Amino acid sequence: MKREISPATMLRLIVESLVLVAVLHCSGSRAAPQAATVKLATFRCDMTPPLEGRFFGGWGQPLTRLEDPLWAKGIVLDDGRNRYVVCAMDWCVLCNSAHLRFRRKLAAAAGTDASRVAMQCVHQHTAPAADDDTERLVRQATGARGHTDLEALDVLSDRLAAAVKESIAHLQPVDRLGLGQAKVQGVAATRRVRDKDGKIRVRWSSCEDPALRAEPEGYIDPVLKTVTLARSNTPLARLHYYATHPQTGGKEGWVGMDCVGHAREELERQEHVPQLYFTGCAGDVTMGKYNDGSPRARAEMAERLLAGMKASITATHFAPLGAIRWHVVPVVLPARSDGKYEPARNRATLASTKASLAARVGAAENLAYRERIAQPIELSMLAIGELRILHLPGEPMVEFQLFAQRSALRQFVAVAGYGDGGPGYLCTRESYAQGGYEPTASSVSPDGEEVLKSAIRRLLDAEQPD
Repeated sequence: MKREISPATMLRLIVESLVLVAVLHCSGSRAAPQAATVKLATFRCDMTPPLEGRFFGGWGQPLTRLEDPLWAKGIVLDDGRNRYVVCAMDWCVLCNSAHLRFRRKLAAAAGTDASRVAMQCVHQHTAPAADDDTERLVRQATGARGHTDLEALDVLSDRLAAAVKESIAHLQPVDRLGLGQAKVQGVAATRRVRDKDGKIRVRWSSCEDPALRAEPEGYIDPVLKTVTLARSNTPLARLHYYATHPQTGGKEGWVGMDCVGHAREELERQEHVPQLYFTGCAGDVTMGKYNDGSPRARAEMAERLLAGMKASITATHFAPLGAIRWHVVPVVLPARSDGKYEPARNRATLASTKASLAARVGAAENLAYRERIAQPIELSMLAIGELRILHLPGEPMVEFQLFAQRSALRQFVAVAGYGDGGPGYLCTRESYAQGGYEPTASSVSPDGEEVLKSAIRRLLDAEQPD
């Protein structure tokens, strides 16, 4: 029997057929090691949004009250041939064109190409969730503003680009690479708690149910990894990677960096070294086992994360920096059409004057990802010596991080999630049948697991010896 191939599958096959060309095209593919001195610049920019409800946070609440400033912190690496930008921002998500807007502006500021820019959100929910495409659909349908202030977003992205451009004047040689890791105690646990019948019970980031909190940590990656870039014995920047949802509370509309930001900033105050924090594949990992939503619990989470960072630094071993390699693989993560993701249903909701603004924004979000599906999302990897840093989109389940580590057992693999947030949650195929929260918040079909793992393999294979 002849099997029909859907347009989405055909598009994915076409894109994947170009992957080898894309990998070899990107600067830093397996060419002869460069002899030029590598230089490093760091940047830091205040990305606190205007309040008064002009942006909405991760729970769909208007942001109205400031508790902490939000920061974008990053590095620029210059190997004499190209420049590479890696940035972590204290925002919840940048989706679709909003994410591309930031990458393009940062690339122009650094004098490089957008394919050499990794823009990741830390994913605190007490911070903006921005989506250009959703906002435009809402304004076209309603004539009113939705959840993203596009004009302010333009100003903020320009501000960050200016910080990157200014940092280029302070490039300095870097010649040592430090790699360390340590287990974090009493912070992360699975959100997907299974009862005796196999049913998924959701353990949210803040959990007051003693029975749920008593359940085991479950399937997580408890290890925090630290990458240190140094000149001789002087550390110039540290990059930390850990997989948990980075929030302890905050549905009241306050803006803040939450416990992960507090730990990061305290370490920077103590060390006087720029500290960057990246959230890994934390789609199904939260702090709910250890967090009841109280200010005391938030302070405890910050202390435990800080202890993990310090232990990882203590365990760091240094080696000569070596050559920089940067690889890119474009992917098309297939959109789903079932249930609330059915296109006609979303178009009807968006057009309905009887639907609430929140419902119309939700429908626009679903349509925005579907309408950009033909534009591949770029996954990237920075490789230096045995180091492999993967930059992934969406909210990947922790399985994707552990899969990457299993696929490169001889390398030091660090993973940053929360790049382009358009796809939403990136789930394993089996999770759709199991139920729970994550599959209900994914714009990607169950085929997405295979597509994403294939792209991860291709990135890691680009660094395998001939």
